[in-house]
Amino acid sequence: MVIKVRDDRQMKALTGLGIAEFDRLLPVFSAVYEAEQQRRYEQAVQSGNRQRKRGGGRKSKLPTMADKLFFVLYYFKAYPTFDQLGVKFDLARSKAHKRLYELSPLLHEALVQLDMMPAREFQSVADLMQALDGIDEIIIDATERAYRRPQDAQQQQAHYSGKKNSIR
Repeated sequence: MVIKVRDDRQMKALTGLGIAEFDRLLPVFSAVYEAEQQRRYEQAVQSGNRQRKRGGGRKSKLPTMADKLFFVLYYFKAYPTFDQLGVKFDLARSKAHKRLYELSPLLHEALVQLDMMPAREFQSVADLMQALDGIDEIIIDATERAYRRPQDAQQQQAHYSGKKNSIR
């Protein structure tokens, strides 16, 4: 692995997953990656754009599947800039960007296959309630957004949030 991880605590700090969870995800991620590589190879052969045999060309700075998975998980845990990501994994900024956007959909597909990807949208309240069945507590993290208040005093009062300005 490009980055050496000492223990489970450090692995969770860097990727959000423990070593056992990482090891469970790795074979599925590998299978999804290999299927995508085969699809791209066949597409290039059919279009006549293939210049070398599969596996030819420059070798990756992320040589193993564990390195690739660690790379994408590390990004989603820490959200470094591409400059920082490149330095950490010995890649140029542009290569870090390219690799992330190649590997991210593959991670998503692997998580879907393992049924670990949370639902993001629901068609009805009943679907939401079914997804939350058996869950006692939920935490909602929301971003506060600026709201343009009406100029009319009566309409302003109807849209008043109750917050007071602390600075006058």
